Amino acid sequence: MHAGVQFLNADEAVRLIPNGATLVIGGTGAVLEPDLVLEALGRRFQETGEPRDLTNLNSMCPSDRPGVGGLNVLTHPGMLRRIIAGSFAVKRHPGIIRLIEENQIEAYNLPMGTLVQWLTAVGAGKPGVLTQVGLGTYVDPRVEGGRLNARTTADLAELMTIRGKEYLFYPTFPVDAAILRGTTADEAGNISMEEEPNTLGLADIAMAAHNSGGKVIVQVKRVVQRGSLDPRLVRIPGPLVDAVVVHPLQTQLTPTTMDPAPGYNPALCGAGRVSLDTIRRLPMSSKKVILRRAALELRRGDVINLGAGVSTELPLIALEEGILPAVNFTNEHGIFNGMMGTAIKTTFVVALNAEAIMDSTFQFNYYDGGGLDITFLGVGQLDGAGNNNVSRFGDDIPGSGGFLNIIDRIPRIVFCTFFTAGGLDVAVEGGRLQIRREGKHPKFVKKVQQLTFNAARAFAQGKQVVYVTERAVFRLTAEGLTLTEIAPGVDLERDIRGQMRCPLRVAPDVRPMEATLFRPEPLGLASRL
Repeated sequence: MHAGVQFLNADEAVRLIPNGATLVIGGTGAVLEPDLVLEALGRRFQETGEPRDLTNLNSMCPSDRPGVGGLNVLTHPGMLRRIIAGSFAVKRHPGIIRLIEENQIEAYNLPMGTLVQWLTAVGAGKPGVLTQVGLGTYVDPRVEGGRLNARTTADLAELMTIRGKEYLFYPTFPVDAAILRGTTADEAGNISMEEEPNTLGLADIAMAAHNSGGKVIVQVKRVVQRGSLDPRLVRIPGPLVDAVVVHPLQTQLTPTTMDPAPGYNPALCGAGRVSLDTIRRLPMSSKKVILRRAALELRRGDVINLGAGVSTELPLIALEEGILPAVNFTNEHGIFNGMMGTAIKTTFVVALNAEAIMDSTFQFNYYDGGGLDITFLGVGQLDGAGNNNVSRFGDDIPGSGGFLNIIDRIPRIVFCTFFTAGGLDVAVEGGRLQIRREGKHPKFVKKVQQLTFNAARAFAQGKQVVYVTERAVFRLTAEGLTLTEIAPGVDLERDIRGQMRCPLRVAPDVRPMEATLFRPEPLGLASRL
């Protein structure tokens, strides 16, 4: 039985959220952030002290505005009791990181895709999620269990063995409230997303809250007559919605540091297409060397995931080399092909001219099922075994996002990184690399702070793993991280071994990186795929 949708202002809508609720907030970065309702939620707590003792569960991290919006509204003392999230961002959500570091709340970082699937399981009335994603990493209860501070003691996952194979089992529990966003609501509460660049599993979140007996609040730009929406564009059906809040000034993307005054771009949501002829070309630089060398790992027809970091600009190399139609770029937020993310100087979640915009639930099932051929991911820390930490660095807790789902079933992994960080100055001149100033912080360390990528497990599974930097290329072997290529102009002892805090293994057949990588002319990738 559904009592019918209410059309409320934001202050009225957030009164539906009780103390002690498990609250899910939709959106990631600048996409689908229900900003007006979140502002009202924070204001309600400041004025009344309610709702308090919330558990916040988010597979993604809404808001790209430093210290504003998104999870920032939950940082008032007493408002939040526990957070379970796929990712964090110290620059965007400093208050949340402070609460975690000061042991004021319980906190977990779990795989983004597992949380997406967990919400689906809640809505479907299933007992939980059974997965191999994260085994042998920091989310494994035998390692850290995804716990982020001393206050957090309980394990959310149980280790199970089924037919001789290990799994992690995450039991479900009810969702009491969801704050979501769409483009248009009709008078019956049906929600369409025709102007949104992604859909991000919001229907599954709505179903999780509704079928738990909770409340679903949806922010939209406008309301239209019942029956006037194209049913193919409706992503959340009316019976799942309790309250609609109209925000006439809602923008397609909420403001970011890259785009503080965003407008509407039909090419981001499939309502139009634009020419890519004016897309910027990368100048010759150490970053371009990394991307060009990474591109040599591509094969025709590859289905590719792009993670965070340097690799998000790989489509620019594909465009420049004329191979964009020969491969398939995706991200975990549902995008297939087009020109993605930071390559177009906006949030990496979206794409110009996407060929398909699928739901996050579909995308993670596709990834977990083995749909990917290769991924290009970033690096935080590497050790001599080849382990990679991308999830925690001192007081910074970015979390792993979709990383663990991406690598779980994939056969080929390429990690892309600069060799050092913090002030590194490298020039590419005369077909050679010139290191003018080293970075202050080594990327190659004695021991990674957190185990996000378990190299030994990956090698045992037969994965091909390559580590690409501006000055050297490594491969994962039975012995661990092994140097296989050196850039022209680089000294092995001074520039490689001297900048590593872990032992260096050198392959017997180590060779120079291709000279063409350091020259301005195209690589000719179209004929090499």
